[in-house]
Amino acid sequence: MVEIDTYAKLWSLSAFEKIDYNIAANSVYKCISAEYGSCVLKFGNSFNETQNQYNALIEYNGRHFCKVYKADINNEVLLLESIIPGTELRAVPELDKRLEIFCELFAKLHIKPQDKAIYPTYMDWVSRITEYIKNRNDYKDLCAKMIHAEEIFRLIWSEYNNEMLLHGDFHHDNILLGENNQYRIIDPKGVVGDKVFDIARFILNEFGDVSDSAYEKIDYIIRTVAKRLNINESVIRRLLYAEACMAHCWCVEDGIEPDMNVVMLAERLMRGIFYV
Repeated sequence: MVEIDTYAKLWSLSAFEKIDYNIAANSVYKCISAEYGSCVLKFGNSFNETQNQYNALIEYNGRHFCKVYKADINNEVLLLESIIPGTELRAVPELDKRLEIFCELFAKLHIKPQDKAIYPTYMDWVSRITEYIKNRNDYKDLCAKMIHAEEIFRLIWSEYNNEMLLHGDFHHDNILLGENNQYRIIDPKGVVGDKVFDIARFILNEFGDVSDSAYEKIDYIIRTVAKRLNINESVIRRLLYAEACMAHCWCVEDGIEPDMNVVMLAERLMRGIFYV
């Protein structure tokens, strides 16, 4: 592969091993750097996303995050620290333990961006995907729910207005076990908003199969996270609904059929309805 050969020579890399990655358009490889040792070489699929991730990692400077060693932003390539052993938080079987780890990381995560103008805001994300789904002629039910979600989000945005540097995709697959049994964080999106906007995506990734027991499980997670982080439970419930709507609009954008059962469950959790 020409790209690998290019960076093998440019950055003195060897021993490439492709990693199965959850974003098919990206290519990610484990490798060995003559300068840094074990690394990850990541080929992105968006200049802006690569730039935002690079900027965020530079600002965090290894503080709970992996380090970024080298970058070729124009070609959307990053050389990153490899987290070893790199076991995803998803592998922890006990729900309470996963919540404990998430809350501990969340509580000490966020910092003020040095220049907020170089990042998009979470509100930008919400507005963009809402406009996208409104301009389609299908998925009318999802569109109506996304419009409602945007209204909810704007109300929360007006109240929770601290401009912090967020991860933007803070969930199990981006929280990896590192050395000394300490968890480290990878793949920040680089987005600005109040820290509360970094909670819902983690909870959404706990849904799994939408079954009869799912409501009780997610309801417990919401209550537990709200208490541990001292954040209004109602805010988390509303943001979870908005995040579910956004996630499935993004599915439509990517050509994937949305799962309206997830959106409906999030709506029930927001309204406190146990039975349909």
